[in-house]
Amino acid sequence: MAWLITKYAITAALVVLISEVAKRSDKLGALIAALPMVTVLAMIWLYVEQQPAEKISNHAWYTFWYVLPTLPMFLMFPFLMARFGFWPSLGIGALVSIVCFASLVAVTKKFGIFLL
Repeated sequence: MAWLITKYAITAALVVLISEVAKRSDKLGALIAALPMVTVLAMIWLYVEQQPAEKISNHAWYTFWYVLPTLPMFLMFPFLMARFGFWPSLGIGALVSIVCFASLVAVTKKFGIFLL
């Protein structure tokens, strides 16, 4: 149980750190947020918990593919927010990500990459 609490604390501290840095510097906050720290932490947790190398490798592989459909949301969000405000823009961005993900699943399936 202590290990689980430690994992939560470290991961939460990372999110808090990013939001605090972003308050002071948009660019630095975005740079830190864009780094795959959460994924790296997840892989570290998997390794420390003695998960098989294949599971850790699969985590990295699928993370790559799952990041791609989220990228359009980050491009659209500033334009949407100026027109609709924060919450509607976040919702529209989420819907766009879902559509992009469904499209990516369909395309990658043709190449033998099964994301679902």
